Amino acid sequence: MSKSRVFLLFAALQVCDVLTTLLFLRHGVAEANPLMRAAMAVARQPLVALALAKAAALSLALYAARSGRTRLLARVNVLFTCCVAWNLVALAV
Repeated sequence: MSKSRVFLLFAALQVCDVLTTLLFLRHGVAEANPLMRAAMAVARQPLVALALAKAAALSLALYAARSGRTRLLARVNVLFTCCVAWNLVALAV
């Protein structure tokens, strides 16, 4: 898979993660990630904390893609695919 495709998939998964997280929060489910939970406690809006975290993640992913670490990024994509899938299943139940 090309560098740009791996990065674009990462970006799409980040958007899906933000959307499912916001759905969880809307339904009264607490954030499971302790770092994000702390960031959300500091920020007045959960979306602000999520946006900052995802901007940092996208910056790291862009660096990984540009420096040829597509295999690493592809593995991270598998992890985030599992997270998003888990979120979708949990929302459906």
